[in-house]
Amino acid sequence: MTRGKAGYWWYLLPGAVAFTAVVAVPFGANLYLSLTKWSGIGDPRWIGLDNYDRLLHDDVFWTSFRNTAAMVIAMVVVPTLIGLVLSATLFDVIGRRFGQKTASFLRATFYLPQVLPVVVAGILWGWLLRPDGAVNAVGKAIGLGEHDWLGDPKTALPMVMLVMIWVQIGYPVVIFMAALQRVDPDLYEAAEIDGAGWFRRFQAITLPQIRPETFVVTLTCTIAALKVFGPIWALTRGGPNNATTVPSYFAYNAFFNKLQVGYGAAVATALTLVIVAVSIGFLKVQGRTES
Repeated sequence: MTRGKAGYWWYLLPGAVAFTAVVAVPFGANLYLSLTKWSGIGDPRWIGLDNYDRLLHDDVFWTSFRNTAAMVIAMVVVPTLIGLVLSATLFDVIGRRFGQKTASFLRATFYLPQVLPVVVAGILWGWLLRPDGAVNAVGKAIGLGEHDWLGDPKTALPMVMLVMIWVQIGYPVVIFMAALQRVDPDLYEAAEIDGAGWFRRFQAITLPQIRPETFVVTLTCTIAALKVFGPIWALTRGGPNNATTVPSYFAYNAFFNKLQVGYGAAVATALTLVIVAVSIGFLKVQGRTES
């Protein structure tokens, strides 16, 4: 390596130090704790892989991962699909007919839930969905009666999913509309002159042009769905009867409520490995698609 090229490595040093301090060292400590039995007081007692063996036979742990699949649908699949349609409509229809200011205003409106802290959004929706909340008041007024939306195991998870869809929609809309700014408007005009309707333009122009951003949105939202915690804590505390428990809340509960630090660390380690595996898989698929 030449002397000039060797100098560039110094620019990586701050990032390497930050990664070591914020990611590598805490993960190593968490991995060590996952191999021990510890209540947070006294010295950890080494038990090897017992915590991981316990995980494999814990029904609540597997329930939490099934609930994570629901969170992926609510935070990735549905918002991304809706975001694609909304962004294309705002850019190709609203923006061309009513001006970019109108499209920008509507884009900001969709993004407003993202501005709210996620716990605040959860508390807000908790007020709306509680037995004496606004949703039941409206339902009672139109003859639908009342329901404990977050207290019923059959409806708690769907309600949490609806809240997360509401929160997430604005993110893909903003990303996709930003991506569409680099698309030549003449492409849409030429396609329209040739008789292509909105759906045909969406299929032939919009989707191929914003494919890289689609991968970015899908990856970042998937990671957010896998480690979601705030809305679950604010809305249901994982209940009722673990109907909305997710791995991050399961680990939190083991850490701070049950004082099973080693077991909580094992849950956190398993979740981290899943996130890393999913991220690597996404990046490989993206690289293969682009090539």
